[in-house]
Amino acid sequence: MYIFSRALNSYNVLLIFFLSTIFLQSWGQTKTEIPPYSRVNTFGFFAMYSNDSSHMLLGYAENRKLLSFGASYSRRLLHNRIVNWQYDGELIPVALESDPVIHFVNMETSPTPSTTITNTRAPFPCQVGSGSYNDPVTVNGTTVIFAGTFTQTCPREWTIGEAMSPIGFQWNFRPRHKLQPFFVGHGGYMYSTTPIPTDNAGSFNFMFDFGPGIEFYRSATKSIRVSYRYHHISNHFTAPDNPGIDNGVFQVTYAFGH
Repeated sequence: MYIFSRALNSYNVLLIFFLSTIFLQSWGQTKTEIPPYSRVNTFGFFAMYSNDSSHMLLGYAENRKLLSFGASYSRRLLHNRIVNWQYDGELIPVALESDPVIHFVNMETSPTPSTTITNTRAPFPCQVGSGSYNDPVTVNGTTVIFAGTFTQTCPREWTIGEAMSPIGFQWNFRPRHKLQPFFVGHGGYMYSTTPIPTDNAGSFNFMFDFGPGIEFYRSATKSIRVSYRYHHISNHFTAPDNPGIDNGVFQVTYAFGH
């Protein structure tokens, strides 16, 4: 009976040890499991566009368009069942900005026939118009008539530049699902070949953006990101004029990695 009792106790100890080992292995595997839709390194190519600008938050230059093409890199920093936090940087070798130009033509017929043409990029929207004038001016008893016609049109001028956003983060939520909402934000600069968005503004501008998006995973390594962001450009008063540009931009990114 004593021998049977000792054997039974040894069996219980072995059973408890065996069950504990299985539990610990299962718990460890669950804790270290990597979500199937969460890459460590991600590369992307994107296109960004905005058809208009307005005073959304900080900028005052209106009716500006943006079109950019670039590449991005993301590095996973932290992930769990709720969020996938990533560093995200963007390089934009082609950054285009469009300004409305006030094209003013004055054709004077009196007292001296002449034509004057001016082109000005102003923060406010351009207004199309035309008219004529006939104004007598008396100076020292002599009357001189200033007469002529004028026209004002509003063509657009595209300025090319390049930009970079080395500071950025992206937070993907529901990282275990193919369809993931995310929030992204960046900070960087833009350099253009001529001052934007006015003639007295600067060619070097700071910029930042932030906004929500949706990422759809086609597989564990490939996905498509679509986002809408508030995008701001300004020179931070490093030039005489600093109206700033506020745009709501749409961006589509093809992303891949491992």
